[in-house]
Amino acid sequence: MSQPATILDIARELNIAVATVSRALNDHPAVKDTTRKAVQQMAKKLNYHPNKIATSLRLGRSKIVGVIIPSAEINFFGSVIHGIEKVMSENGYNVLIYQSNELYEFEKKGVETFLRSQVEGVLASISKNTINLDHYAALKKRNVPLILFDRANDSLGVPSVVVDDYQGAFNATRHLIEQGCVRIAHIGGQQHVAIFNQRLRGYIDALNVHNIPVDDNLIVYGKVSIESGRECMTQLLSQNIDAVFAVEDFTALGAIQSIKAANKKIPGDIAIVGFANEAFGEYITPSLSTVNQQTVHMGEEAAKLFFETRNNKEWSKIPSPKLVLQPELICRQSSIRKKHK
Repeated sequence: MSQPATILDIARELNIAVATVSRALNDHPAVKDTTRKAVQQMAKKLNYHPNKIATSLRLGRSKIVGVIIPSAEINFFGSVIHGIEKVMSENGYNVLIYQSNELYEFEKKGVETFLRSQVEGVLASISKNTINLDHYAALKKRNVPLILFDRANDSLGVPSVVVDDYQGAFNATRHLIEQGCVRIAHIGGQQHVAIFNQRLRGYIDALNVHNIPVDDNLIVYGKVSIESGRECMTQLLSQNIDAVFAVEDFTALGAIQSIKAANKKIPGDIAIVGFANEAFGEYITPSLSTVNQQTVHMGEEAAKLFFETRNNKEWSKIPSPKLVLQPELICRQSSIRKKHK
């Protein structure tokens, strides 16, 4: 298979300088019309196609952004990427995706890979196992725009797009109270992750507002997975509960499995609400009540923040914008008790 033609091949065929070919192909005003036409004709004859990536790098713009997500298996992150890619594509940009698998070392490697790839910026959702943020701080020091989405950390001082996790949790817990539930448990996540801490706060405040005592025995912490949800729910079944607010949908799915295994009815014996509106929730039995996080919109807004940041040379020295999206409670079979309609 023959090698693709280069501007050097065109220069040799016409016996002119490579720089002249380059200027002619870019319609430089200093090049004579006869030379420009000759170069264009030879380029067509040799089937020459410019290397857009190389050209953009010479101009200081790769038109590539890197996106780090904790897991490609979670529909939430796939939907966010859909929103990111939509805006990036409209602006002539390409997206590189790196999956951290919820591991700090993978996340750190992803940042290093993106820097070697000369991306113009990084959009990321922090791994739930990441405590050390030095790899992200290094991006800011190198003046590489960093935009955080969903799992953000304000200490980095970078732009972010999040959903109001506190309000989403408050609404979910209030809904369970409105359905007549009074022994409402919470299966939480790792509390160093801001969104999981905010969901715990929303749950507690909803109980307080409705004069329901907060019982520490009804709050358990898991690792945000189906298996963890099963284990936490098994632990809670001895506490005479009538409802569960789970930190996210996979945890809720595991909890549902344990409730069914204990031969208890949902929502008659135990009502349940998750968080994130994962794709499976609508199709399981009973269908899962959850909190919609406006994922596509989140991705679009994160991408827009990138362009705003990239166009502001002083971005690292000024207060960083934080966009907070409003959650939407989706009530399905798992939490609606007919007698309380």
